[in-house]
Amino acid sequence: QVQLVESGGGLVQPGGSLRLSCAASGFTLANYAVGWFRQAPGKVREGVSCISNSDGSTYSALAVKGRFTTSRDNGKNTVYLQMNSLKPEDTAIYYCATAPECRGPYDNWGQGTQVTVSY
Repeated sequence: QVQLVESGGGLVQPGGSLRLSCAASGFTLANYAVGWFRQAPGKVREGVSCISNSDGSTYSALAVKGRFTTSRDNGKNTVYLQMNSLKPEDTAIYYCATAPECRGPYDNWGQGTQVTVSY
């Protein structure tokens, strides 16, 4: 069964850190670009970052650049999103998805994990 499962979300205070995981089953994640997206209540889903499958290049949205880092562990068939210096505006459901390349199209999505940044 082809599946992506996100984990690692939770409640964290502003300035704190979380690491999200995107674990794949049923296929080899290293063959795909993996994007992270988020959707806050009442807002449109937005792209957060992507890690390519060709050379491991990463791309980050301006809102998270310098705070979020995307990486792969091919041995664990998993991609990570390390989130530091979290802000209340980072509160959202975070999703990972796969595509042939970072520009898309993204056609395989996980179920999402909630990240809440609050005191």
